[in-house]
Amino acid sequence: MMPMSAQDIAETAEAYKHDHRDVNGGWLRPAVFGAMDGLVSNFALMSGVVGGHASNNVVVLTGLAGLAAGAFSMAAGEYTSVASQRELVQAELEIERRELLRNPEAELAELAQLYVDRGVEPRLAFEVAQQLSADPERALDVHAREELGIDPDDLPSPLVAAVSSFISFGLGALLPLLPYLLGATSLLPAVVLSVAGLFLCGAVVSKVTARTWWFSGLRQLALGGAAAGVTFLLGQLIGGHVG
Repeated sequence: MMPMSAQDIAETAEAYKHDHRDVNGGWLRPAVFGAMDGLVSNFALMSGVVGGHASNNVVVLTGLAGLAAGAFSMAAGEYTSVASQRELVQAELEIERRELLRNPEAELAELAQLYVDRGVEPRLAFEVAQQLSADPERALDVHAREELGIDPDDLPSPLVAAVSSFISFGLGALLPLLPYLLGATSLLPAVVLSVAGLFLCGAVVSKVTARTWWFSGLRQLALGGAAAGVTFLLGQLIGGHVG
């Protein structure tokens, strides 16, 4: 291949530029997990109460309590988890920043060695590392990406994760509860709606994974249905002994 000029490189890169889906953002995982968890946990919880021969008022109260408690718990857990992870990353970045100031030659050699290990000729690897290390902030960014595998400018937000979890859990948990709020007097409408919701959630998840929509949908349906079925049986076994 003939050497390319800086202009040729820029034009070729721009011509073949393509977009990727957001795989590092802080909203997707908690949103998906929250919706699944809300639907499965509240469906199973209400099934257990119905299995114990509770009245419709108790079922509705249980569903509402499960929705509220689960949504707040998910939001708090996600906020704490993501905030802790973010603080850990920032602490590691601060360590790297200090090392770049204290031992610039060692950090330069370390970066050059990373490129050598990837097949770059040693002299060229050193020149590349030297150019990248000329600006301290750029050097920190490169070391963070190469050594820690993170993008300092794209850290997940604890607030985004918490809000995503809260809303998605609430929507998922509302699905099995909705028929009772609209006047249903048996579990059957909630089962139908929950089964459809489980399959749909699984199918939607397949859009951001490599799985087929039907496999993902059936897998989620099987897992959620098993959880609700076991809880219903437990409610029947235990309900008669609780007075």
